[in-house]
Amino acid sequence: MNTTATVAEDSDENVETAILAGDVVLFGKKDGQLYVLVIRRRWEPFIGHLAVPGGCVGIGEDTEDAARRELGEETGLSADQLIYVGVYAKPGRDPRGRVVSFAYTALLDHLPDPTAGDDAAVAEWVLVAEVLAAGTQLAFDHRQIITDAMRKLVSNDAMGKVIGAAYRVAM
Repeated sequence: MNTTATVAEDSDENVETAILAGDVVLFGKKDGQLYVLVIRRRWEPFIGHLAVPGGCVGIGEDTEDAARRELGEETGLSADQLIYVGVYAKPGRDPRGRVVSFAYTALLDHLPDPTAGDDAAVAEWVLVAEVLAAGTQLAFDHRQIITDAMRKLVSNDAMGKVIGAAYRVAM
């Protein structure tokens, strides 16, 4: 049974089909500085812009599984524990169509070397303050996602103690 078609056929309202995605904002610490893992997009839209690793949910995956898979495919890295950040569903956030992204975050106590793959032309650690600086070209609504992920970590008791000072400097 195709439940999407059934819902659309049974509805008196206009229904828009959405694609689900999972994104990961991976933070790391080095020498008392807070970094975020970003990719430089290989393809349009936003070719060459910085973005957090992420992509579409595959058949049989949930959003966290997709986020983990995309993190591995685009950077060669993984994170043991992901913390849910939020849902990003504003119409127009992706020029290709309606994409609803579920964002997750994690904090590493080091900066493992990423390897760019899949949709990433480059994968690298960048200081959070540099990524969030005015003029930095970020894809989609990833500036908001990174900012929200930092707030989420700071609100987490254990993580907040670790990144609290760095967060205040970056924001």
